[in-house]
Amino acid sequence: MADRLEDFQKFRTDLNEEILGCGHLGIKRFFALDHQGYEPGPLGTKNKELLGLVASAVLRCDDCITYYLVRCGEEGWKREEVIDALKVALIVGGSITILTCGVRLHPCAKSAAGSLERSHLRYRR
Repeated sequence: MADRLEDFQKFRTDLNEEILGCGHLGIKRFFALDHQGYEPGPLGTKNKELLGLVASAVLRCDDCITYYLVRCGEEGWKREEVIDALKVALIVGGSITILTCGVRLHPCAKSAAGSLERSHLRYRR
């Protein structure tokens, strides 16, 4: 499972480099805006990453969900907190998000500290 996450992260890095490498000013500005949106502010980076996860679940973006699950784990969110946030995604997104949320939650393991373990995340291409 860890290899698949590493593959995902490499794929994402390579794709971002390719996209940015085209030199399009609008794309560069969007990437900068995306980065700035998650910088510390009144909500804090930790909360913003969790909001990104909820929005990604509602939009049913599998790669985005994988990215945000990793980020939520890095920011220290506990599994039960992520599940609670995904319940909000289910309410907002409706029943169509059940499969999306379920597929992502099932492989999440709880470490001794109660945080998400990145090595147990799944993704699909």
